[in-house]
Amino acid sequence: MSTTLAHPSPAFLEDLSVGQRFVSASCELTAEDIKAFARQYDPQPFHTDEATAEETFFGGLAASGWHVAAVTMRLLVGEGAFIANGIIGAGGEIAWPRPTRPGDILTVESEVVEINPSRSRPDRGMVTVRSETRNQRGEIVQILTAKLVAPRRVAAPPLNIEGAA
Repeated sequence: MSTTLAHPSPAFLEDLSVGQRFVSASCELTAEDIKAFARQYDPQPFHTDEATAEETFFGGLAASGWHVAAVTMRLLVGEGAFIANGIIGAGGEIAWPRPTRPGDILTVESEVVEINPSRSRPDRGMVTVRSETRNQRGEIVQILTAKLVAPRRVAAPPLNIEGAA
């Protein structure tokens, strides 16, 4: 598996805005990468054996969705996560609309879709990011919508209602 890493600087909650987009570096998956991951984590014949995979729903060798998810995470983290102090997930949804095949070169395109500063924890907030993992033809092979914890650069001061005019 060859990976090219290029990434934006880590961002704090204050640095992010709805509509902001990030594009990762790329990563090529080989047949051996697909089979090695599957042998260890998802040993189904359409992931581990090219001949048997021809006769399955996929009609050929396909990467495990969990392999694509792991590659997506690697690309999101890059040489350093795009969120300061790392990507900390707090839930999400994932879909694989089409299979990833040997030779596919994956890139992740992410967009900030929602930002919610925490009311109870002034040192952080929640950011919802939609990430589309695409192959070299621009076809979406995975959609991940994730809620991520994003730290503030400086914790917001607590509300002081005493003596407020």
